[in-house]
Amino acid sequence: MSKILFVMTGAAHWTLADGTPHPTGFWAEEAVTPYAALKAAGHEIVVATPGGVVPPVDRASLAPEVNGGERGAADIAAALAAFTELRSPAPLEDVDLDAYAAVFYPGGHGPMEDLAVHAASGRLLARALESGTPLATVCHASAALLAATTADGTHAVAGYRLTGFTNAEEAQAGLADKAAWLLQDRLVEAGAAFEEGEPWAPYVVVDRNLITGQNPASSGAVAAELLKRLDG
Repeated sequence: MSKILFVMTGAAHWTLADGTPHPTGFWAEEAVTPYAALKAAGHEIVVATPGGVVPPVDRASLAPEVNGGERGAADIAAALAAFTELRSPAPLEDVDLDAYAAVFYPGGHGPMEDLAVHAASGRLLARALESGTPLATVCHASAALLAATTADGTHAVAGYRLTGFTNAEEAQAGLADKAAWLLQDRLVEAGAAFEEGEPWAPYVVVDRNLITGQNPASSGAVAAELLKRLDG
């Protein structure tokens, strides 16, 4: 059994271009699907957030229309209730990477608000990339990679193949024209080789020790890739 660090947003809103706070948090499926897979394989999960606050769930991610109906929504709610580690997160600022076998960042728009600019998270990510520690992000959580810089101040993900929530998906979700910035654009500006699959379909990119998933549908495949690294 290994200890896996789940780094999660502490932000309950995402500030839009006009200053409006858009309610958000973490996207339930992107947290509970990998959690269930990793726990079933016998691994221990530790949650960390900025300041050790309890991570807020995006209420929209619990709705039947994004979970295949009422049954799916009930399953997500039950899985979330079983994720007991969410109730007592560690302060991200105090995390020692050496204590963990892998690091995972679930998405939701919350990471666009806090983790994209969080210094301690950025240092953790840069060290994980440099050390070869298996590191996975899903959807908007790839925004956290923007805070990771190398010793010379360049973006740590420059030259990495990766993915995340695409401009096309943000537009189809109705938020692209309201956003202060778009994830795909910023990752490209950071020097990453951004790849995208079909909107809303599972799509995973693996480059060295970095595993990234495009959208909520990719969370299971990302967890499977992370398990391959842990089992290897």
